[in-house]
Amino acid sequence: MDQPAPQQDPVERLRARLNEVHDWPSVYMYKMVLEPDEDKIAALLAIFPPEAEVLRRYSGSGRFVSITLKQMVMSAEEVLDRYDRVHRLGGVMML
Repeated sequence: MDQPAPQQDPVERLRARLNEVHDWPSVYMYKMVLEPDEDKIAALLAIFPPEAEVLRRYSGSGRFVSITLKQMVMSAEEVLDRYDRVHRLGGVMML
């Protein structure tokens, strides 16, 4: 009987997928949702360079804000580094 394939690390899967669909350098779009806390938003935006294009969209109830950022990145490693730094903030759902 065949053995199931070992589970690949999610970060490695994402790195492989990024390298499949992007030619680096490339413009990459990040999408995140969080509560509209201005300190948290400022901390989030500080992770990205000032030239990144930022779009904020508040939910109808005002309980959440979605932030879309577009920036030129040089590699999948740069994308993964940004995701890791955002993850460490806590309270941010990355799409």
